[in-house]
Amino acid sequence: MIEYIDGTDLKSLIRQKGQFSIEDTVGLMVQACAGIGYAHRAGLVHCDVKPHNMLVSRDFRLKVTDFGIARALATIHPEERSEIVWGSPHYFSPEQAAGAAPSPASDVYSLGVILYEMLTGRVPFESKDSTELARMHRDEIPLPPRRLNPTIPESLEEITLKVLSKEPSARYRTADQLGRVLLSFGHLNQDKTGPIVLPQTGNAKPSSHLEFSEPPIGPDAFPQYPDSYDEPEEDDTKPNPGIDWATWGLGLLAFTAVLGLIPFWLFIYLSFRP
Repeated sequence: MIEYIDGTDLKSLIRQKGQFSIEDTVGLMVQACAGIGYAHRAGLVHCDVKPHNMLVSRDFRLKVTDFGIARALATIHPEERSEIVWGSPHYFSPEQAAGAAPSPASDVYSLGVILYEMLTGRVPFESKDSTELARMHRDEIPLPPRRLNPTIPESLEEITLKVLSKEPSARYRTADQLGRVLLSFGHLNQDKTGPIVLPQTGNAKPSSHLEFSEPPIGPDAFPQYPDSYDEPEEDDTKPNPGIDWATWGLGLLAFTAVLGLIPFWLFIYLSFRP
């Protein structure tokens, strides 16, 4: 059974509002990161992160929906995943656009597209042709958000452009990491943007503004991970295989057999000696 949400999807809100305030953007994105991060911790990749799949209630609680592709991906053999293009063209990652298998960093890129859209009122890349959109995600650099909205703090622009990096290793590793960074940004900049806190679990009243309290989703909701992908180093130390008793036994048997043949060959030699 699907939970009823008294509200609308985030895409509709973006169409209505255009550019969101900094505090509203960060408050909603932290919730989105918590939802996607929960899937990442369960070993799932959403694969189709977009504002259409995020429901926002009247008191500005955000719920991530439509994990159907994630479940479908989990049933497909890893070697076959790259044969299918996952996601929506305006929001999928460069690697998805290239037909590669998605990873948690792919979801992070899609979250970055939504972050960019909420801050500027438009997506980073726009085209009616899905093939052209795929090319733009792979090859083009998005216009810096502050060019479209000068009120965006430089540090938030840096975060946005980082998650829109072409290389997955240059982004945050998971949605949890991005959520933790955004939460930290909110706390450090609350004197400029207003407090970034999170929805109350109690009887929150409808509001046109984000009125959040910390407990439901705070820093503890985001486990600690490295800031980016690091390739594992080769381990030159080999595990001690222990004593191979079967090999020792065969060697001992062969040695005994050779010893047994020595008297026989000595007898032959002495018998035929002139």
